[in-house]
Amino acid sequence: MKQHDDAHGDSMAELAADLSVGEVARRSGLAVSALHFYETRGLIASVRSAGNQRRYPRSVLRRVAVIKVAQRMGVPLAAIAEALQALPAGRTPTVADWRRLSERWREDLDERIRTLTSLRDQLDGCIGCGCLSLKVCPLRNAQDALAQEGPGPHF
Repeated sequence: MKQHDDAHGDSMAELAADLSVGEVARRSGLAVSALHFYETRGLIASVRSAGNQRRYPRSVLRRVAVIKVAQRMGVPLAAIAEALQALPAGRTPTVADWRRLSERWREDLDERIRTLTSLRDQLDGCIGCGCLSLKVCPLRNAQDALAQEGPGPHF
């Protein structure tokens, strides 16, 4: 019996088959090493073939796309992994899932935008003199008052 071919010439059997790590890398634009890294971090999962080769379900492509978009937003991999693990049975995110995930990250993104805007505006005032010691300098830390807020710079 002849298998049905779709518009791209792929047979239904080929469309249902799992993808090799090389195929996922080619389709997603990621390096194989990045896929292995994602797998060690629990972001994606594979099964092993009889020949002990990694095989990924086609749905991993959407999952990788969600990971890449979240990373572009600056979401740490640990937060992405936590969000993806909260999905039932580790399934691929749907449109509704993406809405929930992005809402969780929106507040953090907005805060980072505010912080970066403030930093940019503060640096504009200091670049001219560079001394960081004037009383009006917003980055000055008189009497080390910011030490109470923990290590590192504070804006």
